[in-house]
Amino acid sequence: MDEGLLSWKQEKGHCPLVVKGARQVGKTETIRRFGQGNYANTIEINFATQPQFRRIVADGYAVGDILRNLSRIAPSMRFLPGKTLLFFDEIQEFPDIATALKPFAEDGRFDVICSGSLLGVHCKRISHIAVGRQTEIEMQSMDFEEFLWACGHGRDLVDDALGRIVEARPLREVDSDVLAARFLDFCILGGMPAVVSRYAGQGTFEGTLAIQRQILAGYRADVRKYVEGLDQSRILKVFESIPPQLAKENKKFQLSKMEKGARFRDYNGCVEWICDAGIARKCHCLSFPELPLGGNFDPDRFKLYMADSGLLVAMLDDEAQLDLRANRNLGGWKGGLYENIVAEALAKSGFPLYYWKRENSTLEEDFFVRSHDNLVPVEVKATRGRSQSLRTLIASDRYPDIRWGVKFASGSIGFENAILTLPHCLAFLLRRALADPRFRPRTRQGIG
Repeated sequence: MDEGLLSWKQEKGHCPLVVKGARQVGKTETIRRFGQGNYANTIEINFATQPQFRRIVADGYAVGDILRNLSRIAPSMRFLPGKTLLFFDEIQEFPDIATALKPFAEDGRFDVICSGSLLGVHCKRISHIAVGRQTEIEMQSMDFEEFLWACGHGRDLVDDALGRIVEARPLREVDSDVLAARFLDFCILGGMPAVVSRYAGQGTFEGTLAIQRQILAGYRADVRKYVEGLDQSRILKVFESIPPQLAKENKKFQLSKMEKGARFRDYNGCVEWICDAGIARKCHCLSFPELPLGGNFDPDRFKLYMADSGLLVAMLDDEAQLDLRANRNLGGWKGGLYENIVAEALAKSGFPLYYWKRENSTLEEDFFVRSHDNLVPVEVKATRGRSQSLRTLIASDRYPDIRWGVKFASGSIGFENAILTLPHCLAFLLRRALADPRFRPRTRQGIG
């Protein structure tokens, strides 16, 4: 995220920035730290805790009028052209400030960053108001790499793992043990900054579940407070049904599991609201496993994954929680958790989420990504397991875009029979490996 903010600042003629992201992913602290490190002067306005500042547009949206009203409310504020960051936080409480983004972009004397919860829900309105005059980026909870940094591990651990993926060499035993132990902790904790900070600071799990449940309670409160034009109870049903839906053998999202006789038109917009809020991610079902991926899917067939796997674990019942924490396993639930972990890692590294299941057949694949010229099926196994569907897709001439695949399973790194096997904890490195010029996948037709 820090690199994204710096890249935005260095872009010549940059427009105001809108930072999207779910509740408590660390947007405020990250932007505040960025302002302190890159500007002589940062002015931070929080429209939730400082409602008096909602009056700054009382005289209009011109930059001069806004600055005058800001200084009237807080005379100590300084406005240094070219050296000042205006940070408008919690703008979901005052979305009208978006009307000022275009004047600030045209004025050009001050950098502006807007942030807040549920901006994915409001961004369509913001984009319409400030069309062509604002930039959007999304901030997410920490991935496993960032979790390792927070726990004190250096970059060399990840750099070595990436090199070994590229060269298809097993991890060193000592590194494998470290990564496996940290990964189990990450499965339980997830990447919400407050949770990770609590764990890293004290070295125990004390209080972390309470923080996760507070965040989940905040999500439910947001539905009740901010949803307009949709059935709040149905949005909450979608939210609460994500864990049990992932626990099914068939993880396709089914409305019938929430409400007997439910139809998609009854829930129109509810799933999208959850996803736009940054709470969950939709994984679309491909119509056929071929390139290009965009538009090649059935909009009514999808899976839903939690955007943060630690919050998914926190939603489980007490028995499942105890099984994971005490026995270090999730029994029949394990497949759903590992799918969510891989979905989270793929999405955070920039991959859109797709899966495929052939009608009236057992042939299916958990995810698909693309390399520069191939469609790459991705299978997730809770342990090692056989990969019959993956092998079929690679071997069959019916799927010419597929020449090799990836399997995430317990164990180390290996490449055999056109399948790259990786431990679950290294899912966050897949995109970097595919982009590495040294990476040469062993395809069904030889070296790719």
